[in-house]
Amino acid sequence: MQKIYKIFVEALDGKEKDFVSGSINRAIVLLSIPMILEMAMESLFAVVDAFFVAKISVQAVAAVGMTESVITIIYSLAIGLSTAASAMVARRIGEGKPGKAAVAAMQSIYIATAISIIIGIFGLVYAENVLRWLGGDDDMVRNCVGYTRIAFGSNIAIMLLFLLNGVFRGAGDAAIAMRSLWLANGINIILDPILIFGLGPIPAFGIEGAAIATAVGRGVGVVYQLNILWKGTSIIHLTKEHLHFHWKTTVKLLKIAYTGALQFLIASASWIFLMRIIARFGDDAVAGYTISIRLLVFTILPSWGIANAAATLVGQNLGAKQPDRAEISVWRAAFYNMLFLATVSVIYFFSASYLIRIFDDTPAVVEAGVLSLRIICAGYIFFAYGMVISQSLNGAGDTRTPTIINLICFWAMEIPLGYFLAITMGWELAGVCWAIAISETMAAVLCIWVFRRGKWKLIEI
Repeated sequence: MQKIYKIFVEALDGKEKDFVSGSINRAIVLLSIPMILEMAMESLFAVVDAFFVAKISVQAVAAVGMTESVITIIYSLAIGLSTAASAMVARRIGEGKPGKAAVAAMQSIYIATAISIIIGIFGLVYAENVLRWLGGDDDMVRNCVGYTRIAFGSNIAIMLLFLLNGVFRGAGDAAIAMRSLWLANGINIILDPILIFGLGPIPAFGIEGAAIATAVGRGVGVVYQLNILWKGTSIIHLTKEHLHFHWKTTVKLLKIAYTGALQFLIASASWIFLMRIIARFGDDAVAGYTISIRLLVFTILPSWGIANAAATLVGQNLGAKQPDRAEISVWRAAFYNMLFLATVSVIYFFSASYLIRIFDDTPAVVEAGVLSLRIICAGYIFFAYGMVISQSLNGAGDTRTPTIINLICFWAMEIPLGYFLAITMGWELAGVCWAIAISETMAAVLCIWVFRRGKWKLIEI
């Protein structure tokens, strides 16, 4: 027990560590602990946010679900750029070149800022159109458009929070990434009930309060991240010389980022089309599905912590010219991830009804939520391998292969299969959920096949 405690403390101390030598298992644990805790807080916020929004109305939950199906596009862009920055930073750190890693970090900040301004303007202007296109009626648009506008308008906080945490993870500073997300989402959780329902002189903003809390919390997290980078307490230390625009580095980042972003955009866009299908079956189906997805995210995000640890190990070990060590790290991380998600899937299957009722006890919502939760988590074991290996390919700088896999599994398979099962076969919500489980399983199989071929070991960044 004392040994476990010492490893836990070491993982969270924020001190510089060597991940290209010594025990692979130890390296996975030291990186995974803060990354899992980082993602655990993100997933906790998703659940807490859903809990408070559900207290407003079923319509509010449905509106949040619709908005977030589009907001995931922003997450996709942020994750794509974060993937590129993380891969390049990890490779430079593995090569022993922290100065060049800092240059890559600064250029990625410039790119993220430019993209977020464009998205913010679009969201502010077309918020009503977004809700209507996703199936929202006039009453929903009137009551919930403010949430959508704020969510889009404050997207720069989402972009930079994800991006800079990717930079920290690539450098092996997983503890700093964890602290910034805990700070950001901790503030979110505190502000959520206060701004939604009001407290003393603070008025009740309703559903808009949830969006304001997110904007404030994540904005504070970004300020914390930038302060760390400029103070020089991280492996990555930004100085005035890094403020200059470096075209060559920017082009390299964009080459990796555009396929990385496209990779997640493909997956996100498929969720938008699936939400359009689900909206045909009413607000109760959308609300139950949204709650189940929040619960699934609650376990998937910590699982992504293990995947991110594998990606960092791949990038740094390739930079240190140790491809075999990188490969072993991935298989071990994937196995640990499988054990975790297999356990979760069993728990969710048998406790689905109880968990959904915590958020909403409307019979139709509970029925839809239980159905969604049980079917989708059936593919968890395969998904465990798929997410680790896909992220590891990204960590090697090969964002193109996972993009192609996503295109095949989510657009060529998931969307048409979801429509066929839900509409043509008449399975309704169950049809969409089975399409998700089947498509995610196929994506995992393809990722394993590609990874075993080993071409990712030859990629240069």
